Amino acid sequence: MPIPFDMFLEIFSWLPGKVIHKIKCTNKLLSQSLCGTYFVSKQADNALLKNDPCFFIQPSIVQRLNCHVELHSLYGEDTWVGVPKDVLQFLHDYGAKIISSSNGLILCRATKMNEVTLFVSNPATRSLLHIPTPEQVRKNVNADLKIVFECDSNGFMVFIFHMPDWSEFLDCEVLSSNEGVWKSKEQRLFTGPRDLRFDMPVCFNGVIHLISTCSPYEGKSMPYIVSYDYENGMSRMVSVPKKARRVFYHDSCDMGIFKWGNVSDSNESICLVRLLKSTFTIWVLEDYELSSWRKIMKAKVKTMVGSREQNPIVTGYMVMNDECLVFTTENKVYGYNWTQMKIMEIGEHECDSSKISIIPYSNTLRPCGTLSLPS
Repeated sequence: MPIPFDMFLEIFSWLPGKVIHKIKCTNKLLSQSLCGTYFVSKQADNALLKNDPCFFIQPSIVQRLNCHVELHSLYGEDTWVGVPKDVLQFLHDYGAKIISSSNGLILCRATKMNEVTLFVSNPATRSLLHIPTPEQVRKNVNADLKIVFECDSNGFMVFIFHMPDWSEFLDCEVLSSNEGVWKSKEQRLFTGPRDLRFDMPVCFNGVIHLISTCSPYEGKSMPYIVSYDYENGMSRMVSVPKKARRVFYHDSCDMGIFKWGNVSDSNESICLVRLLKSTFTIWVLEDYELSSWRKIMKAKVKTMVGSREQNPIVTGYMVMNDECLVFTTENKVYGYNWTQMKIMEIGEHECDSSKISIIPYSNTLRPCGTLSLPS
């Protein structure tokens, strides 16, 4: 009995974008159906229901002549869920720094002719779209950009925050892929007494969450999380766990936040990771209104790594898929599944940096524009 064509499309919609893109290039009969708006949206939405299989790593501070970027698979040599090698080479040659990734799209910055440019790309489909870059960003080559990127079924949004004067408030400008122009938000983001970290924002339910720095040199205020509702512009403070606050003054303390749950989970939330004295502790925010947290993991780096390294020094970390702590040392990439208490040596890396950014990646057909990447 022949399988209905609609069922074929349903099956294909669960495949990674890289695989579908290859099929489109070799089968003209399927190409038109696999390029349709409905199918592309269906495949991207299905990807949100699955675990992220890959992640990029890159030096946190990218120099013009040092734009090294790598892609690693969380589950072994699954290159079929990755991106074409020539795309990684393009990002390197173009001097691109990956700022963020969301549902198959990556937001990047590059510096050309002493000006900053921003672009969105889908590496799986080799597509790229330059977006208009605000004046205060384009001319500020050496600045750390305060940018948040989010993609959903309606398109993508880019948020740029900047401080026009010395205060505890940041102005916000938003660019929507549906409109293509920057618009200023009336309500400003309240930062609190500390600086906010824009290298690990968490977005869900129309709210951006940013954790503060935890340096002991920024006064006596405790670290905190700020939420910014970009629909009504309201800001509020979310407390970090009490036990995480007790030792924030230690020089070696570092904290970050990551998304917990996915769109199929009505309990989307935040997890917080603290790295202190080479020990990871992870909490999950269980009650948003009461800032109530539950500790789910605590482990020493040396214990996790075992005999693989004598004196491992953590250079970067993030949480993936609600069960795996991915972290880098000076030469290696690891994944620790705390539910199974199992360490995976994912591979080695060549990022010559004391601090590394880890960016999760999901392989989708999500469109970003019509300009193709150079081959």
